[in-house]
Amino acid sequence: MSNGSKFVVVGAGLAGAKAVETLRDEGFEGAIDLVGDEREYPYERPPLSKDYLLGKQPREGALVHDGDWYAKHDVTLHLGTRATRLDLSDHRIELKGGASLDFDKLLLATGSSPRKLRIPGNELDGVFYLRRIEHTDALISALSGGGQKVVFIGGGWIGLEVASAARTYQNEVTIIEPQNTLLEGPLGPELGGMFTDLHREHGVRLLLGDSVEEIKGTDGKVSAVVTKSGETVAADVVVVGIGARPNVELAEDAKLDVDNGVLVDAALQTSHPDVYAAGDIANVFNPLFGRRIRVEHWANALNSGPLAARSMLGQSVSYDRVPYFFTDQYDLGMEYSGDIGPDGYDNVVYRGDPSTREFIAFWTKDGRVLAGMNVNVWDVTDDVQALIKSKKPIDAARLADKNVPLSDLVN
Repeated sequence: MSNGSKFVVVGAGLAGAKAVETLRDEGFEGAIDLVGDEREYPYERPPLSKDYLLGKQPREGALVHDGDWYAKHDVTLHLGTRATRLDLSDHRIELKGGASLDFDKLLLATGSSPRKLRIPGNELDGVFYLRRIEHTDALISALSGGGQKVVFIGGGWIGLEVASAARTYQNEVTIIEPQNTLLEGPLGPELGGMFTDLHREHGVRLLLGDSVEEIKGTDGKVSAVVTKSGETVAADVVVVGIGARPNVELAEDAKLDVDNGVLVDAALQTSHPDVYAAGDIANVFNPLFGRRIRVEHWANALNSGPLAARSMLGQSVSYDRVPYFFTDQYDLGMEYSGDIGPDGYDNVVYRGDPSTREFIAFWTKDGRVLAGMNVNVWDVTDDVQALIKSKKPIDAARLADKNVPLSDLVN
């Protein structure tokens, strides 16, 4: 790619920041513009519901790079600036306020936004969502003093991490979740039940198999949540965690192929040869699994941004990674690798005793490992992912036997 070329990255999160870093590391000397609608320097999001929320990490600890890095590497930042229109015919991205940027290659890394409640009371003061660092700042202010009645709508990953922080700050916590166990969707009832027990043991009240009909308020401030079953739960704070939606508006308006995210091939190239997508919005054809996968977790942003950058430079690349994420709740830490897929699983094999919360679980189908989760067991992710990549049947007894090294099963 000519040094006179101009690359534009829209989305100043982890994927976008790692993409521009990789462009420079790979020797690209052309112009780079990084556009983001937040005023903050690009930062990582896991601390927002983990260490930064708990006061264990300073605000600047979440930054991908300090502010000086961008100037030193000749990256032009457009922070607090929203991209409003993508003109593919003229290779131009229009910005709010009337400015525009021309590009030779464009990366869309616009991330996702929290799904909003559509019920009475959803705009009351005291209703919180979590996606941006200012949301965490507001939650710290609301939770860190303790003594609040906090109601969580939705029992997904982000909600449970914030719930554990709320209990750590000595607040009264209730979680309302339509499924019969927490995390039943991603983990199934077996392992979802473990997280259900974990939160109950830490004093969280769980209203499972129920949903929210209304949020009540007094003088514009949250006072209670009313469930579909008719229960009224007093609340000083309401935290909504009902999933996220990919920010695909630019792509849709430009008539790029969109279906549950921006459709890209294994090289992260969209239906337009000069436009790429990475991070939450990219619905990627993953050659390892032979189907499309869209992942909203940190590791996907960390890895797909650099790969997209190399693809923009004309390098031959293929995004065939095993999806990965992690969580920390109370004294439980875990890492999850894999993707069970639309056909589901037929067995869960445990290596260790789940009741001790120090074990590895494997989801299998026809003897093949689809996914693995290590709970308070460390330094096994590479082996777990190797089992998934092998796609070969593994004897369940050997898989469960802690005396058989995982590396032996791979080989």
